[in-house]
Amino acid sequence: MTMAESETDRPNPGNETDMTSAENETGASMAGNGTDMAANDAEREKTIVRTSVISIITNVLLAAFKAAVGLISNSIAVTLDAVNNLSDAMSSVVTIIGAKFGSKQPDRKHPFGYGRVEYLSSMVVASIVLYAGISSLVESVRKIIHPETADYGMVSLVIIAVAIVVKLILGRYVKKQGEKVNSGALTASGSDAVFDAVLSASVLVSAIIFLIRGVSLEAYVGVVIAAVIIKAGIGMMAETLNDIIGQRGDARMNAQITRILKEEEAVRGAYDLVLFDYGPNKYYGSVHLELPDTMTVDQVDLLTRRVQARVHQETGVILTGIGIYSYNTKDEEVIRIRDDVQKTVTAHDWALQMHGFYADPGEKMMRFDVVVSFDIGRKEASEILNREIQALYPDYTHMIILDTDMTDQKESENPDESG
Repeated sequence: MTMAESETDRPNPGNETDMTSAENETGASMAGNGTDMAANDAEREKTIVRTSVISIITNVLLAAFKAAVGLISNSIAVTLDAVNNLSDAMSSVVTIIGAKFGSKQPDRKHPFGYGRVEYLSSMVVASIVLYAGISSLVESVRKIIHPETADYGMVSLVIIAVAIVVKLILGRYVKKQGEKVNSGALTASGSDAVFDAVLSASVLVSAIIFLIRGVSLEAYVGVVIAAVIIKAGIGMMAETLNDIIGQRGDARMNAQITRILKEEEAVRGAYDLVLFDYGPNKYYGSVHLELPDTMTVDQVDLLTRRVQARVHQETGVILTGIGIYSYNTKDEEVIRIRDDVQKTVTAHDWALQMHGFYADPGEKMMRFDVVVSFDIGRKEASEILNREIQALYPDYTHMIILDTDMTDQKESENPDESG
């Protein structure tokens, strides 16, 4: 939840005409970008649907050919490979449904939109893959206990070889499209398809070994295929659960937002950035900015509107809340107190950063935030800090807010920049 800081000069406020003009530009920027975002969502949905349809058609054809080969040759490995292709086709159907529902516009009942439906569709896809893997494992074990001899022909081998090439091409295409539109379901399907091609290659090798040596390995290969499918299903499910539960924000996006905020002349530091994920590419967030105590409410209002518009335009993130920390501008005594307090606080490894420091020597009070790692309990950290600050400045009333370490970011190496 920490943000790197930068020392800045005091702002030079513009006149009323400039402020009005800037506000109009900000509103126009937000409105125009909103239209662009809607267009991007529509294009994203089309890409997901188009890619999924291609995947469905390809997998159904592959499943049909492999099923025919498996039945003719009495090969359990080829038959299970066909079942896997069919489950991939079903997964693509679910992906389309998820994309359709997820792209619905927000309404009164769901003001944040329906983007998280895609996470549910990814969970269904993972369940289908997991079920296919378990079923394949049961059938393969049955074949090991009650073996049956396979009968491969040249046509069967050619079909399997062609299927491997097709699956490789399909997998790379689907994965590329999934990464392009940030679709977890598509990306997972693409990776799964590439790995399926490798597994199909193992089936082909076992068939060739049988023809040359007369040794049947397909039931055991079937167990390996089933194990890989199960592992893939569990991995997909775990990744989707992370999205649903909520995980650490993307470091690159955090850094980009921080850079935008710190480019404002008046912003001394940006902290406590929290992003809320309401589906792929749908983020809302909040942040604290440290501003000089000489700024007026009008100036702060204009600045926050400006950074909200720019962050939305460049990242797609909607900052719904911007809190303000004030910092002392010229008081040398406050600087000395801040340095003393910071030295005491950051002596602890679990105290990752101190920010938002403000002191009033006349009123004998100080307040600041401390970002605390997960290596210590919040109650224990609070007791330690309160005890040490009280001993350091016994005549001061102090308020310490403990922040959770939610965001990866580089900390400042300059003690004077920790505000």
